[in-house]
Amino acid sequence: MSALFEPYTLRSLTIPNRVWLAPMCQYSADATGPDAGAPNDWHFSHLAARATGGTGLILTEATSVSPEGRISPQDLGIWNDTQVEAFRRITGFLASQGTISGIQLAHAGRKASNGRPWEGGGPVASENGGWDVVAPSPLPFTEGHKLPAELTVDEIKEIVGQFAAAARRALDAGFQVAEVHGAHGYLIAQFLSPHSNHRTDEYGGSFENRARFALEVVDAVRAVWPDELPVFFRVSATDWLDEGGWTADDTVRLADELLAHGVDLLDVSTGGNAAGVRIPLGPGYQVPFAAQVKAATKLPVAAVGLITDPVQAEKILANGEADAVLLGRELLRNPSWARHAAAELGGTVHTPPQYLRAV
Repeated sequence: MSALFEPYTLRSLTIPNRVWLAPMCQYSADATGPDAGAPNDWHFSHLAARATGGTGLILTEATSVSPEGRISPQDLGIWNDTQVEAFRRITGFLASQGTISGIQLAHAGRKASNGRPWEGGGPVASENGGWDVVAPSPLPFTEGHKLPAELTVDEIKEIVGQFAAAARRALDAGFQVAEVHGAHGYLIAQFLSPHSNHRTDEYGGSFENRARFALEVVDAVRAVWPDELPVFFRVSATDWLDEGGWTADDTVRLADELLAHGVDLLDVSTGGNAAGVRIPLGPGYQVPFAAQVKAATKLPVAAVGLITDPVQAEKILANGEADAVLLGRELLRNPSWARHAAAELGGTVHTPPQYLRAV
């Protein structure tokens, strides 16, 4: 059997194949009102199409644990019961197709309160629905971005509690995987990296101190998440800085800590915490970072980043570089990528009976 289409079990949860949808913001929720942050018809159709296309695990876009943690006013959230009820419609349909539902729990920190990309992006002013932002240290992401307020220790503890409350709601909403978003320059990544964390208290300075917030969040999520269900952690394996940033060696060290704190899989991406860096884009350009973690630790890993071809994806798994692959833009282009890959590689995926005539 194709490695890409072998089931994969973490704790007691079996995912039907190794083709997974990477979290990708849709910037399409209501920004205000009673349905603010709740998934709507767009999110349902977007995620349902990938499920009917054979994707084994679907991770939502970055779903904020608080209104202030949203990347944009139109981001999804899971801080209230209205959002929970709206998510149930999605997780129920995904389950009917044999697809596992995962939620990415997030707080954007200093990269919050930004506009939608197709509307120019950039900071949203308070008069236009924006809000003040927070971070480990009062350092803006880049010139022209909002100056964040430095979080107090009490505020840090409050956000840890928000992650736990969001995880409880996610479970109630029908999700079976919880992923803590520690990548792409959002709040947890801001604490991890010395580039963005200049604190001198117990949350800054040494590696142990900079990792403290991440591990506290993981502990809080793991404490409310069932023992039989997995918790993932998404990391940016490098800031792509020559010095003064988070590195691949730091990621390996963090992976061991995460494993000890009950994380079941590391979702390995890169970048997003430092503006203006040069990233050597190319097919599978982030896979070596996943492979490094897999070779050096016992923590399972998923690879992501310009994985587009079935043979390419198969080789990543067959070569032992990762345990699963996450597809982003390629699954935007082709919601049925998993079915097409299975046909090419000799694997099998769930096909809705309504689509059997097309097989």
